[in-house]
Amino acid sequence: MDESHHRVLIVDDERTIADTLALIFSSGGYETQTAYTAEQAIEIVVEWLPDLAIIDVVLPQTNGIDLAILLTAQCPACRVLLFSGQAVTDDLLAEAANKGYKFEILAKPTHPSVMLETALNLLGPNQSKLRNHGIGGTPPLGS
Repeated sequence: MDESHHRVLIVDDERTIADTLALIFSSGGYETQTAYTAEQAIEIVVEWLPDLAIIDVVLPQTNGIDLAILLTAQCPACRVLLFSGQAVTDDLLAEAANKGYKFEILAKPTHPSVMLETALNLLGPNQSKLRNHGIGGTPPLGS
């Protein structure tokens, strides 16, 4: 499956990072959207189901791991890639693991080629392209 058909949502409260990643992924042939808060990301996902969400762990109000858990529950076909430059990330990841969630994570700063390669691996041949709301009997986000 060609990456040009994949949708990537980038969530980071640092606008420069989010916008730069969106540019990098768009240049690589991906459809992209950016959100600067978890709440914006949820609004976007209601209408535009991504194949991959790249989420900063430390966000205002709702942290990126809680957003990743919500996305995983509501959009099972969406893969999640977390990234962070904060030490608090380890504690949040351990808490998520205790709840049965395991996410890929990259440390900031990450070279764009590493981010693209990791995204491609997550979106590999086993990635199903389910974009129907309510997959698995769960209501769409925002319901």
